[in-house]
Amino acid sequence: MIIAGIDEAGRGPVIGPIVMAIAVIDEKDLPKLEALGVKDSKLISPAKRERMIDQIKAICKFEIISVQPKDIDAAVESETTNLNWLEADVGAKLINNMQKNKVEKVFVDCPSANPKAYTEYLQKKLSYKPALIVEHKADFKYLIVGAASILAKVTRDRAIEELKKKHGVDFGSGYPADPVTAQFVKDNWNKYDFFRKSWGTWKAAAKKDDKKQQKLNF
Repeated sequence: MIIAGIDEAGRGPVIGPIVMAIAVIDEKDLPKLEALGVKDSKLISPAKRERMIDQIKAICKFEIISVQPKDIDAAVESETTNLNWLEADVGAKLINNMQKNKVEKVFVDCPSANPKAYTEYLQKKLSYKPALIVEHKADFKYLIVGAASILAKVTRDRAIEELKKKHGVDFGSGYPADPVTAQFVKDNWNKYDFFRKSWGTWKAAAKKDDKKQQKLNF
């Protein structure tokens, strides 16, 4: 049976893209992923993930899609959709693009608190009907989703490093809880196009700065 796994990286940060990946494999080849040490990317060091990504690409068919901040903001601030449905839309695109590989079953790491509703939404977007297994912590439970998580995570990490290099800045990890990131957003909220402006961290920085300017102009 041909199976696939879908996972994302970068859902929480205030900086940079969300990256989603699908990995496809014949079930009989799963031991190859196991031999590599594939598992949830969060359980693997960045250096090891970097070493593994080309090996995973050699074993699996795959596709990776990066969703940029402006598209994330549009979904978050929309009255008709949200971040979960945005991920489902991208997930459906990844699955539909793999139809040619005759994927029969897809394991999806579910971002929603309601896997049933997420599954139903996803099914409506598909051009064919593989079996869907939509679960929380699927990247931990299923090797093929672990492979997708590594593809997404390494691609996201590389994108973040490229942004730092391109702009000559260090904004830390990009996560709001990171003090380096939080300070960078406060100091530079209006200077770069890689911020997610629908995030509370960015909005708070912009609002605070706006109030400060109003006082100075008074």
